[in-house]
Amino acid sequence: MTRGNGGREPGRERHRGAVTLRREAIPASTADQRLLDSRSRADWKTRDAWRALRILSEFVEGFDTLAELPPAVSVFGSARSKRDSPECQLAEELGGALARAGYAVITGGGPGVMEAANRGATEAGGLSVGLGIELPFEQGLNDWVDLAIDFRYFFARKTMFVKYAQAFVVLPGGFGTMDELFEALTLVQTGKVTRFPVVLMGQSYWQGLLDWLRDSMAGDGKIGPTDLELICVTDDVPAAVKHIVDADAALAAEQVALQESAISQNEAAQQAAATPRRKD
Repeated sequence: MTRGNGGREPGRERHRGAVTLRREAIPASTADQRLLDSRSRADWKTRDAWRALRILSEFVEGFDTLAELPPAVSVFGSARSKRDSPECQLAEELGGALARAGYAVITGGGPGVMEAANRGATEAGGLSVGLGIELPFEQGLNDWVDLAIDFRYFFARKTMFVKYAQAFVVLPGGFGTMDELFEALTLVQTGKVTRFPVVLMGQSYWQGLLDWLRDSMAGDGKIGPTDLELICVTDDVPAAVKHIVDADAALAAEQVALQESAISQNEAAQQAAATPRRKD
């Protein structure tokens, strides 16, 4: 006998911001799809202005929720990876090592590699963050996330991955993982972010891509000869964490040097202004 659900069996569930939808209430498309699908352009005059406010609210929610986040590293990888796969084992070890080094771990909050990284961080006593996304197929947040935000729009979510992280670590994954990898590399290459380590783990998985980047993309002059140096490739967890920590230390030293230089210049200007001029 069924109780309390009108005779309907429990079914799918989708989170859309603060709203939870189940069964027939789940729409056939996502907010991202409705925004970007050219076939629905006819309603832009009545709907897109409201969508802009909804997009703004996602940025406000993300900024407000993550403002007090400690130094963090975003970890990416496939939601389809099995728990006993090499990349999940590597991600769990990495999550723990990052937590012990003082970093929060940010993932997409889903299963597979994301869940493994969150689990490693949580079990090591660190903070696990999950930035979920509304998808046609609901993934749901994994149980190891301590702090979670559900986004409607990929571009709002991607901003949070970069803004609140000191580095990216990318493990084997699919299109979404590749998207995050190349977005990070583009931001570093164009100077939008500085001293932002991008670490690839799972060397055998990435080797074909690395060969193509070197032989085809760099070989044909589509990227500069030093652009491949933006990527650190290692399967050694301590080496990956050290690479991130060293980049953090270098950036901190640069900032201190800039502050000291600014103070020195200011003191010199004040001294020059206070020194009486000689009259000939």
